[in-house]
Amino acid sequence: MLPVSKDTLLRVVRRRSRPPANPLRVIGIDDWAWRRNHRYASIICNLERRRVVTLLQDREPATAQAWLAGHPTIAIVARDRGGGYGEAAAKALPHAVQVADRWHLMENASRAFLDAVRKSMRQIRTVIGAATVNPKLLSAAERLQYEGYLRREETNAAILALSKNGKPIKQIVRLTGHSRKLVRQVIRGERNDVFRTRESSLDLHLAWLDDQWTSGCRNGAELWRRVKAQGFRGSLRVISEWTTRRRRAERADAQSLQRIPSARTIARLMTIGRDLLTKAETVTIAAIEAGVPNLVEARDLIAEFHLMIRRKAVEGLTRWIERARIGLVASFASGVVRDEAAVRAAIISPWSNGQTEGQITRLKLVRRQMYGRGNIDLLQARLIGAE
Repeated sequence: MLPVSKDTLLRVVRRRSRPPANPLRVIGIDDWAWRRNHRYASIICNLERRRVVTLLQDREPATAQAWLAGHPTIAIVARDRGGGYGEAAAKALPHAVQVADRWHLMENASRAFLDAVRKSMRQIRTVIGAATVNPKLLSAAERLQYEGYLRREETNAAILALSKNGKPIKQIVRLTGHSRKLVRQVIRGERNDVFRTRESSLDLHLAWLDDQWTSGCRNGAELWRRVKAQGFRGSLRVISEWTTRRRRAERADAQSLQRIPSARTIARLMTIGRDLLTKAETVTIAAIEAGVPNLVEARDLIAEFHLMIRRKAVEGLTRWIERARIGLVASFASGVVRDEAAVRAAIISPWSNGQTEGQITRLKLVRRQMYGRGNIDLLQARLIGAE
């Protein structure tokens, strides 16, 4: 019932915005997307008071450096593992302790092991006797995918043969008609064409189906009726195929092992408890561990790194780096070395950037409520002025 327009109200909100005046000691800084993959900004939080301090127009190191230089009382900067904020903090606040985000450290470590599995897929395929795939075991969609995989393998073989004969990349491009980028990837071993089965519509119900199977319900039609009551919308055929594959997995015969899992599945199977694996999965993982010892070493190194973070045991980091830099996770270890001080601080410090990530989630919610009126000054007024 107030006789004012919505624009007037927004101007009042902007005028009432007052940035916090308390001196800052511990902050978290991270980026957020105005528009994903196109434009980003930065958010800075006071981790001690759990409040947003300010928003910056972009995520350029120079912008962050200028703001940090104006706050010399800051002693701790929690950030992600990107180099921009670390560089800005080092130049503006050389006395401040930088703390890498623990969640990103653990996620980067897990991704490094997945990359190690992908690099080892050819060895894995040879070790478990799955160099060839039996098309009879594939669904129609998987068979189409497998045929595409075979065509890509033929392309890879042709490019590698020309390269071994001394042909330069430019000539291989002219002879094969493929792009320079693809030829370069094949020659450098960066094109990992691995056939993998597609995701199933049953993924959301697999845990429930496993419980039913373990409790003794092995009839496909009965399982289908029960899972429909749980919200599954697929047909009886989907459940029947699942029960058939489950029986084959429990037999653990040679035929059931001819379908190699994807790299992501192998990484998961190698890092969960053995009591959670089927017989076929146990045989597969045992064969991989026996035939690809470098992959086992990589898994143990990643598990040790995760344990260091959980137990805050920074003493073993130097020895871990020495071992990791000569294995399949050497790239990740090199990244840890480049940011070693912040990684050490992340292991022992109580501060982390998780709180900043939560404020970003809140910021996105506020933006959605504003129906396109979310300029940075109004966003800042709502995030800071409302506290």
